[in-house]
Amino acid sequence: MPRYTGRSLAGLVPALRADPDARPGWLPGAARSAPRCVLLVLDGLGHEQWWPRRAMTPTMAAMAGVPIESVAPTTTATALTSITTGAAPADHGLVGYRLVVDGPDGSPEVMNALRWRTASGDARAFVDPVGFVRPEPFGGDPVPVVSRRDFEGSGFSTAHLRGTRSVGWSLPSTIPVAVARLVDEGEAFVYAYYEGVDKIAHIAGLGDEYDAELVFADRLVADLLDVLPPDVALVVTADHGEVEVGDRVEPIDEAVLEEAALVSGEARFRWFHARPGRAAALAALVAERYGQTAWVRTVEEVEEGRWFGGALDPVTRARLGDVALAACEPVAYLEPADGDTRLVCRHGSLTAAEVVVPLLAAPGRRAP
Repeated sequence: MPRYTGRSLAGLVPALRADPDARPGWLPGAARSAPRCVLLVLDGLGHEQWWPRRAMTPTMAAMAGVPIESVAPTTTATALTSITTGAAPADHGLVGYRLVVDGPDGSPEVMNALRWRTASGDARAFVDPVGFVRPEPFGGDPVPVVSRRDFEGSGFSTAHLRGTRSVGWSLPSTIPVAVARLVDEGEAFVYAYYEGVDKIAHIAGLGDEYDAELVFADRLVADLLDVLPPDVALVVTADHGEVEVGDRVEPIDEAVLEEAALVSGEARFRWFHARPGRAAALAALVAERYGQTAWVRTVEEVEEGRWFGGALDPVTRARLGDVALAACEPVAYLEPADGDTRLVCRHGSLTAAEVVVPLLAAPGRRAP
């Protein structure tokens, strides 16, 4: 179960942006003492996948580090929002990759949070991303964000990065150039994001192509360290890890689909939405079908177990279903609206491979 205080993704940015004298002891090395920081998020770099391969990544392997914990669900939309807001999912409200919103006619629709789309199309017309996430990213400060230019202005970017300064890149070779420029301009904190590790894991699994991407990511880290002065710490972490599922894919049972009014979430963390008066029957059916390969919990049990870090207010509760299905085996549960069914690696559930991510830090090494 993810923790949401102390050594966690939710606690990372507040810890890094505190005065050096007030930073917590769980921050590694230079992250505790450097007057300025650059935070690089390598999407999908789970600790359990990186640690056995650390010889391939000599730069990251030489950095001081500790494992920390992601969020529930272990999905990019939720985890990045916890990083930028310093809040648990229960507090920021973006509690999944596909969640329920009111459609243009007021009826419930499932929205893909990364694309900000429902079956009715671009959801920005009826789900305002401004205010969808309650806490202000980075406390309302205009932190510079170095991320792919294609993401600028999207619904998700607006939701979890509003109020920041976008510094877009088209190719990852630009990341060190942009970061160095911002640091030389005097920025005290820079946030950078690169999604290549996650993308190749989805496409190709944890084989040779994944290893090659880790080598590239390590080169990116080395290039960043080379352009940062010694008084700036480079801090590297990830939003989640990966589970190689391959062809272990199960279509959701027709009886479950017939019992549920809606299905949201993703292939390793599903939500089933009950028809009126049928929540108990739906929970029993899902447990009967999937209890051997997944954790099956009602939304009340999820809230009581503090999966999302606290109590759910009515707005957040309405975005979730009645029965959660979180895979504990390397399996994916697909439903007709999923789209691409060929992903080799997936994430979203609460296994250690998905929850535990590295937190690494080192001072810049640019010569004076």
